[in-house]
Amino acid sequence: MDTLTLIQQRNSVPLLKDPAPNYEERIEIFKAALRAPDHARLRPWRFQIVEGDAREELGKKMASAAQKSDPNLSQTQIEKLLKSPLRAPLVIIASVKLNEHPKVPEAEQLLSAGAAVTQLQLASEALGYSSIWRTGSIVYDKYFMDSIGLLDNEKIIGMIYLGTASTEKKKLPEHNIEEYFENWPKGAF
Repeated sequence: MDTLTLIQQRNSVPLLKDPAPNYEERIEIFKAALRAPDHARLRPWRFQIVEGDAREELGKKMASAAQKSDPNLSQTQIEKLLKSPLRAPLVIIASVKLNEHPKVPEAEQLLSAGAAVTQLQLASEALGYSSIWRTGSIVYDKYFMDSIGLLDNEKIIGMIYLGTASTEKKKLPEHNIEEYFENWPKGAF
């Protein structure tokens, strides 16, 4: 598949199975992520790789933090958090390291980290794998961020689940370009 078609057809897959990208493939994927636009070369990204039994430990940390934040959490909600990282053979916790910089505001650093995740997903897709970018309230939870070793200037932007699609990819609807793109000053595209 050519690059443009791959980008236009990329789609999130919620349930993933083995295999995940192997070591050599991961290196290629990670190289692509690190080429994201990055004003002043701050490299405001951090990626924590979670696989194997570590996914169960991650689920425990997610459930524990959620219970600290909300002691009234139902058993169903706790079980969902415990099992969440098991929905893919590889989970990457993507974070942004926010740096004070006179020319690069926080928003640009967040966008750079987001671009790195997008490139990670596209590179995975190019190698025949699938992914989904997940968030939810737990990724913004201070207890959770502390429990996985994030520093005070770091924020999670998402958990990227990687593996092989376990189902057929759904067909995405076409977008009407004119709804999103227009000539400036105002005029028809």
